[in-house]
Amino acid sequence: MKNNIITVDFGGTKILSALLNDKNEIISRVKFPTESNKGADNMVEAIAGSVAEVLKQNNLTENDIKAVCLGVPGTVNPFTGIVEMAPNIGMTNYNIKGALQKYFHIPVLIENDVNLAAIGIKKFEFDNNVNNMLVVFVGTGIGGGLIFNGNIYRGSSYFAGEIGHMVIDARTHISKNGKAKSFEQSASRTAIVDGIISDIKKGKKSILSQLVNENKRIKSKALLKALNEKDKVVVKHINNACDIIGTVLASVATLLNVDTIVLGGGVIEAMNEYMMPRITKAFKNAVLEGPGKSVKIVETKLGDDAALYGGYGMVEEFLKN
Repeated sequence: MKNNIITVDFGGTKILSALLNDKNEIISRVKFPTESNKGADNMVEAIAGSVAEVLKQNNLTENDIKAVCLGVPGTVNPFTGIVEMAPNIGMTNYNIKGALQKYFHIPVLIENDVNLAAIGIKKFEFDNNVNNMLVVFVGTGIGGGLIFNGNIYRGSSYFAGEIGHMVIDARTHISKNGKAKSFEQSASRTAIVDGIISDIKKGKKSILSQLVNENKRIKSKALLKALNEKDKVVVKHINNACDIIGTVLASVATLLNVDTIVLGGGVIEAMNEYMMPRITKAFKNAVLEGPGKSVKIVETKLGDDAALYGGYGMVEEFLKN
């Protein structure tokens, strides 16, 4: 009996695959690094390898699995399986569903990663009792998912929810290539770290200076440690990100009149106690009073598991029989 599913959360830094049973339980997880520099086909091979490892660790075969559900950090058509744009993994106009399906005889289902998380949050955090919700994950980049009238909203050409690519201020936020900076380029972990590195290279003191001088990657845990030690450079850039996030969310809430905003991703998960109050304050300062009154802003309690649980919703939608 095929009662299990495998969900894969495919991000800019990791491939996280998990086995879920028909009791809504995550049985096991396998995490591989994302090596986007090796190209799309190699990344698909790594995804397939992670799924195979999940099966191996649990002494299962494809006969025990209903579907493989994959969340991708980019614009995805879940019906054709084509990734139109996924800049954080260097993927453009690539049929990831077709490429991955070659490894399996069971259905492969594809969705944008934050859409998948939004589906999981709606079902398992709100017990499907949420009408109009915006989900925003802040990590390597910034992604969004929209629930309208209780259903995932993908848009006319599957771009809905791409909040990270919104231009936030064309006059003052200019990127290195001369183009206006997007939300993602201004408030993601990548943007926060770039700002910190720039200040350190200008001579400002920080407890992260050694990591920068050794050209080591600055992760969310390192940011949290510096934040807890009141590192001035880090505090400055985290505060700036909070102000930008809160203001952008306020604009979207004013436009769409959502009732719930859920924040997640590595940055929020690591620094929620510090960031959430500041994001909420910036939100309240910027949102129109009417729509602002009815909005609840919360951090997802599911964390990385949100997208994993979203696999259940994908199976319900695409494999109804």
